[in-house]
Amino acid sequence: MKKSNIYTRRGDCGQTSLVGGQRVEKTCARLESYGTVDELNSNIGVLMAELEHDSDTYATLLDIQRVLFVVGSYLATDTTTTELRPTSIVTDEMVTQLEHTCDAIDESLPPLRLFVLPSGTRTASLAHVCRTVCRRAERRILALNAETPLMPTVLAYINRLSDYFFLLARQLNCKAGHDEVVWQPRT
Repeated sequence: MKKSNIYTRRGDCGQTSLVGGQRVEKTCARLESYGTVDELNSNIGVLMAELEHDSDTYATLLDIQRVLFVVGSYLATDTTTTELRPTSIVTDEMVTQLEHTCDAIDESLPPLRLFVLPSGTRTASLAHVCRTVCRRAERRILALNAETPLMPTVLAYINRLSDYFFLLARQLNCKAGHDEVVWQPRT
């Protein structure tokens, strides 16, 4: 079996191919959206490297990474020119599962009374980084949605995902016995 080349030289002039072969500028909203999702997925990998591989959190994050590949595939498909693959559909069940995970974490945490600064343990801080990259991905996806309407489940999943990372950061600090750092106005 011949090994494929990692580089093709076809993108040297600032264009790349979407699912289906359509050529687009690398700076277009579609690429910005799925590129930021890819960046989020990479940051999740860094967070996972700090966790025990047999933990529930690790398993949840691995599932999230798999869903983000679905999100990326969906965003890389211009459905006005290419039929969407069934494996590129973000389902209601994916959103619901994430909501249940958020609810379970939230129930285990003390009530939030003040704004939390993004800090704490290394893992909690990495979860906050994932949260902020996720928020940027959401903004990029919303910009694409303004150009071409997207599936509501994609928007919902990414929105819930940033909530998950906020809750996860709080949970990681709590489990480590690290007090949350809350915002205090300067006096």
